[in-house]
Amino acid sequence: MQLQSMTTTTIPGYRVYEYQLVLSPHEELRNRIMKQRKEFHEMYKTEMPLGGKPYIALANFLQYEIAEERIINRLKTIGMGHRPFKVELKDFGSFPSHTIYIGVGSKLPLQNLVKSIRTETQRLMKLNDDNKPHFILEPHITLARKLKPWQYEKGWLEYSHKHFTGRFIAEAMLLLKRPVGQMKYQVAQRFEFMNLPVLTKQGELFM
Repeated sequence: MQLQSMTTTTIPGYRVYEYQLVLSPHEELRNRIMKQRKEFHEMYKTEMPLGGKPYIALANFLQYEIAEERIINRLKTIGMGHRPFKVELKDFGSFPSHTIYIGVGSKLPLQNLVKSIRTETQRLMKLNDDNKPHFILEPHITLARKLKPWQYEKGWLEYSHKHFTGRFIAEAMLLLKRPVGQMKYQVAQRFEFMNLPVLTKQGELFM
């Protein structure tokens, strides 16, 4: 997902970061996905393989760093009230005509989590009217993106018939951050799913 570029409506002197909220598979599954990415890259001569670890994105947004603490506190509350759940990866899908991805078979728990995040954090994550948060309700792990037409057509012709399975228990979500214009994300915070009876609506009092 490409975030919208910043506009002149940002406040001078305050640093803006790109954030992603993600679920990360366990190491063995990450390695299998990275192998799939490498094979696709070598077969279809994509400009570059995807860097970084594979993950399922839940939300992404631009925001001032000074807003980070409030966002983290809200996400921590959401995590505390959410139970761990199983994520099933199944086969491949595509966003015509530029992206091929590994699909998610167990969408409902993920979609419920994303809807909860959207309800509780949407206003906190909004930078301005031109840069609103994006919540991903079609969960997936990207295999290859920004494909040229021939790469997509040939690649999807093959991968629409290929199979892939994997599973992991989502026990936490990660908030990643990077300064706008930079490539590498850092982990800002990890939020454990603790299934505790917390009052997530309490935060509304402080909006």
